[in-house]
Amino acid sequence: MPEKAPEKQLTEFMSKYTPEIRSLANEVLEKMRKRLPGSVELVYDNYNALVVGFGPSERASDAIFSIALYPRWINLFFLDGVALPDPEKLLQGSGKIVRSIMLKDAATLDRPAVRSLMSEAVKRADTPIDKKSARRLIIKSISAKQRPRRPSGKAVS
Repeated sequence: MPEKAPEKQLTEFMSKYTPEIRSLANEVLEKMRKRLPGSVELVYDNYNALVVGFGPSERASDAIFSIALYPRWINLFFLDGVALPDPEKLLQGSGKIVRSIMLKDAATLDRPAVRSLMSEAVKRADTPIDKKSARRLIIKSISAKQRPRRPSGKAVS
C-alpha cells in the first residue's frame, strides 16, 4: 500500500482535534510558514500531543521552534528558550533548555515581544534556515498509543 503524502497525513492527524483547535492550528501553521520560509517541518504524532517542529534540516536537534497541539490549547516551544532574553517574562517552563508560550490565538505570534523572541531564536540557531529552500514537511513518527485529542476524552474515528 503506498504511503500517504505528508500534507494529507498532517490533515488527518489534525482531524482528531476539535474544530476550534484545528482552526487555530491552521492559522498558527500559516503564520509560522510565512515567518520561517525554507524551514523543514518535522511532524511527530506523539502520545501527548501532535508536534510540528521548524528548523533548517531533517535533524530534530537542529529545530528552533515547535508547536504542540493539545486538546484545549496550542503551545509555541522555543527549543533553546532558556538562553533567550525575555524582558516581558512571556516564556514559561522550568526545564534546563526549552521554554514555551501558550497560543490562545494566532495573533499572539504577531505581538512585538513574541516576534522579538522568535527573531532572536533564529539569530542564535547553530544552523540557519535557508530562506531560498523549498518548505518540506516530513512525518517523523506516529505513536501507536495516544491520549485523546479532544477535551471530552472521546476519540474520533
